Amino acid sequence: MIKLIRPMLATLVPKPFHREGWVYEEKYDGIRALAYRRRRQVRLYSRNLKDITAEFREIGLGLGGLGGGPFVLDGEIVAFDRHGVSRFQLLQRRAQGERIHPVFAIFDCLERDGVSLLRRSLAERRQALEAIVPSRRGDLMRARRLPPSGRTAYRIAQKHGWEGIIGKDAASIYEPGRRSRSWLKVKCRKEAEFVIGGFTAPIGERRHFRVQLGERGTLPRQDLLLGLPDLFRPAQVGDQLAHCRGDVDALTGAQAGGTQCVQNVRGCHS
Repeated sequence: MIKLIRPMLATLVPKPFHREGWVYEEKYDGIRALAYRRRRQVRLYSRNLKDITAEFREIGLGLGGLGGGPFVLDGEIVAFDRHGVSRFQLLQRRAQGERIHPVFAIFDCLERDGVSLLRRSLAERRQALEAIVPSRRGDLMRARRLPPSGRTAYRIAQKHGWEGIIGKDAASIYEPGRRSRSWLKVKCRKEAEFVIGGFTAPIGERRHFRVQLGERGTLPRQDLLLGLPDLFRPAQVGDQLAHCRGDVDALTGAQAGGTQCVQNVRGCHS
């Protein structure tokens, strides 16, 4: 039986592509999770091997009710908006107490009936997954497979407003803990994470946030000062910044001092 492993990761590429012998799936915006079932007892682990079973008890119960013996499944815990689009922000709101229904979108089977499938092809692992997990059952679903053309799959993702697609070599083995070129992801949504030092909410005629970070002062209207987390250590927040002018409406409800995901911020320059 497989012991605890870190999940295989996809490599980001800048534009849509098509390759013969590859399959294409929806890229979900959620929490990566591996599910281990041993003697009908299910444990869920994050990509960093944190036990998250208690946070998603309903999903664990659903996995425990599936037929067959021991298994290890790989997937993404997601929450869908009213348009059927997965949004990580919905899971954040659920963690704060809002009643939001999570679903486990499962895309790989790493072990079936106690037999490791890590060295088997993705095509064979998908067959094992389909034998265990119905297309949709309660809190469980199989990840959506898209048409065999990568560019067509990307256009579908764009049309529906999905985060993106993942292309996978159907002959590839599973590579635990590795960011592999056998899985390639393309994003449709343009977004980035920023650290917010502080802000004041819009009042009166002002529609945009006025942000203050350290001693740099308050920026003029329609300006936003944001720190890019990959560019500095915590002690250097005031030194390396991105100064973005444009649409910052996506920041509504953001918490000062936290890391927030900002979508469609236009006109940014370093």
